[in-house]
Amino acid sequence: MKKNILILGGTSGIGLALVKQLEADNHLIVASRSNESLSGMNLTHIPFDVETDSLDVSELPSTLDGLVYCPGTINLRPFKGLKPEVFEKDFSINVMGAVKVLQSVLGLLQNSETPASVVFFSTVAVGTGMPFHASVATAKGALEGLSRSLAAELSPKVRFNVIAPSLVDTPLAEKFLNNDTKKANAAARHPLKRVGSPEEIAEMTKFLLSDDSSWMTAQTLTIDGGIGSIKS
Repeated sequence: MKKNILILGGTSGIGLALVKQLEADNHLIVASRSNESLSGMNLTHIPFDVETDSLDVSELPSTLDGLVYCPGTINLRPFKGLKPEVFEKDFSINVMGAVKVLQSVLGLLQNSETPASVVFFSTVAVGTGMPFHASVATAKGALEGLSRSLAAELSPKVRFNVIAPSLVDTPLAEKFLNNDTKKANAAARHPLKRVGSPEEIAEMTKFLLSDDSSWMTAQTLTIDGGIGSIKS
């Protein structure tokens, strides 16, 4: 039976990889600013900008079985150069955007016959202190706390899990991988000697949305090429 899955920001990077993996076997609703990369796909698109818009729930089915919140930021700078406005924007996109979307669709998630699955994206830098990550780690750490709190509050109707990657080759990370030297240096920092691919993170997301993960909630899964746990 096809699941109704809402993906926020599924038009590039991990979100687009996930759409491609889920499209054939699910009813997908993608809410994003543009839909050029979704041309020809069998899904519903809702125009949506997380920074300015409220989600139009009239376009959604009466039941949602899954929700994936993809919008994120990467602002890596020394702390002394991070203005409070940067922290505020990172928090707004990563946390408050997720809060607003969740509150607007919570009833639809609770209508699912099996526990609905919500997946957020964090960063390995929350669990492993890394320089220049103060703003994004603060926001993503709050998102992890939100996920665990809601997992406790909304069980057993809704499951919440988080994926915390290291550097993944996506448009969001392009400035860190836009020449061969940067790519080689980024790969060398990881024990597995490469950065992640959007498809690898999408595969784990697909698992968390599926019934195969039905006994999992309140977890943060670190997919990071080993950088957060071992020294190479």
